[in-house]
Amino acid sequence: MASPKIRCGVAGVGSLGQHHARIYSTLPGAELVGIFETSDARAKEICEKFNCRRFATLEELGEACDAVSVVVPTDQHEQVALPLLERKTHLLIEKPICASLAEAERVLASARQHGCMVQVGHIEHFNPVMSFLEKEIDEPRYITAERLAPYQPRGTEVGVVLDLMIHDIGIVLELVKSPIVKIDSVGVTVLSKSEDIANARIQFANGCVANLSASRMSTKKAREIRIFQSDAYLSLDFMNQAGHLVKKSDIIAYGLKMKIGLVKAGDLSAIPVKEIPIEKGEPLALELAHFVESVAKARQPKVGGALAMSALEVAIKITEQIRAGQK
Repeated sequence: MASPKIRCGVAGVGSLGQHHARIYSTLPGAELVGIFETSDARAKEICEKFNCRRFATLEELGEACDAVSVVVPTDQHEQVALPLLERKTHLLIEKPICASLAEAERVLASARQHGCMVQVGHIEHFNPVMSFLEKEIDEPRYITAERLAPYQPRGTEVGVVLDLMIHDIGIVLELVKSPIVKIDSVGVTVLSKSEDIANARIQFANGCVANLSASRMSTKKAREIRIFQSDAYLSLDFMNQAGHLVKKSDIIAYGLKMKIGLVKAGDLSAIPVKEIPIEKGEPLALELAHFVESVAKARQPKVGGALAMSALEVAIKITEQIRAGQK
């Protein structure tokens, strides 16, 4: 006998929330019950498109659903999450979990009180690129990450660190697994009320250093990471789900070939640069499938409150440093 489908809903069906609704409507283990949306026109469009119901209040949405995606601006996460948690609804909250640590702590306390699971939408953890990194990286020594996007008003209720860089903060924390000993940050405000360009250098207790850059003032989109460890160099592209790998063993072999005359000195094309075979997939679909399965099996999600809080804490420290420097 087939297990009953998880009844799912979406609070906020804007540019990202509409894709949560789309994916829930197609996931085998899920049933898209309905949405909560303040715009009449948008609610009508999404309900007609995905054959679901519009709920008048968050409380009604929570009563009707087992699981809900919270896809509203970051500064509204707490006020949307709490009424849903009080109805014992499991939540996927888009990243960052909240705009402040105090708000996040109240949300997680409510989740514990009502026996609810909270997954946080650090979507890159479900990108096939991250799956490859988790298998290959065991002792990173130096990491550089760059995340660029063109300017758009959506998301500017927070600075670029909480908007974009927090993705790479979460990735680095997961890969390095060591306490942070020092952070140095700079940033520039251009069009919004907070920083639009930011750079952070993070030193870890194990000696690893990560240099993270984020900009929402770019003419192009980019989500790239480069990782150096004692036996390899990896360069990966989260957006195009591609990358290459150079192993120390291959460089040693190149040196030996050069020594005995099999390759010419300085012929770098002879160094084997291996293209990484990454099985492509839609990260949001993988993330929501994991969320639905976690709810169905009553297990903790891959990206829960602990990682989300750690990433938020680092992001806030970086933001505070930037703003102190601007003053």
